[in-house]
Amino acid sequence: MFKNFIISILLVFTTLSANDSNSTNEIHWEENFHKGMVHAQEQNKPVLFVYSRHTCKYCVILEKTTFKDKKVIEALNRDFISIVSYTDENDYTPGELRSPGTPILWFLYPDTSMMFQPIQGAVDAENFLNALSLVKEEFDKVKKEKTKKAKK
Repeated sequence: MFKNFIISILLVFTTLSANDSNSTNEIHWEENFHKGMVHAQEQNKPVLFVYSRHTCKYCVILEKTTFKDKKVIEALNRDFISIVSYTDENDYTPGELRSPGTPILWFLYPDTSMMFQPIQGAVDAENFLNALSLVKEEFDKVKKEKTKKAKK
């Protein structure tokens, strides 16, 4: 009986651990653009907005390589609000973020204004991590400046 109890406890623990590790092995994509922007404002984080298509060769490459990289996943889940809009699912995309080509990766402020020109095409994990670092640095700099101005 005691042996069955221990086995049950181990199974529950293993299941919980597996569920927990799965959640950190993928990017936490927002449900849609509007909800993502609300969360960005609430959490005061920059936004990664990906304009994509399921049938696009380079979109698939981006999803299967860069967006599966553990360091990319960690950085995005920690420091960004991530939103993806699929053209072939008719997801909402603001007109100024639409493009004839995919994938397009935009970095936005929580007020929906653009931080930089977009990244076009599939980018490897190392270069994408460099871009994330630059975006985070710029966002923190602007946030600090706004805080200073608000105190004056």
